Amino acid sequence: MATLVHLIRHGEVANPTGVLYGRLPGFTLSDLGVQMADRLAGALGGRDIGLVVSSPLERAVRTATPLARALNVPILLDDRVIEAANRFEGQRVAPGDGALRDPRNWWLLRDPLTPSWGEPYREIALRMFSAVTAARRAVPGREAVIVSHQLPIWVARLAAEQRPFAHDPRRRLCALASVTSLMFEQDELVHVEYREPARDLADRAHRGAGA
Repeated sequence: MATLVHLIRHGEVANPTGVLYGRLPGFTLSDLGVQMADRLAGALGGRDIGLVVSSPLERAVRTATPLARALNVPILLDDRVIEAANRFEGQRVAPGDGALRDPRNWWLLRDPLTPSWGEPYREIALRMFSAVTAARRAVPGREAVIVSHQLPIWVARLAAEQRPFAHDPRRRLCALASVTSLMFEQDELVHVEYREPARDLADRAHRGAGA
């Protein structure tokens, strides 16, 4: 009896100042992000999904809303799938820009393995898999959706595939509105799959960010 848990990254966020918004309130989807949420609902709305869980942050809830409506199920908020804590929250952190140019912040970059600037990867993995376990047990033999954020989803995937947590953030395979699916047979994880139902929209967002 297979159970699927889909980890969905939220859509594009309206962020005109280009800060690392982290857990800050007030950051919701852009117009393009709303389109991404609708695309996800179209891609997943016909599946046997019995549970929709979301991070409590606005961008995640807004991403989950069209899908929950299509499935006629409520959205359950879960703090375990919230964005990772980060010491640079609210600052610009593009390479060579903002907070990373300030020598007073370089001490925060001393340990990329934990990492020293934010919530430890191991703690992120533990809370994410706690939420995944609860979701799959709630709908055995069916499918569940968890709408979360890039780093928590990527760390959950690294844990699932028994890979080291230390990584280059530029190499995360977790695009906007992407779906990372974990397949379980009973309690055993047997397969990980990745899809980008809104890839064309995500590419448009990336081009806009680089303009």
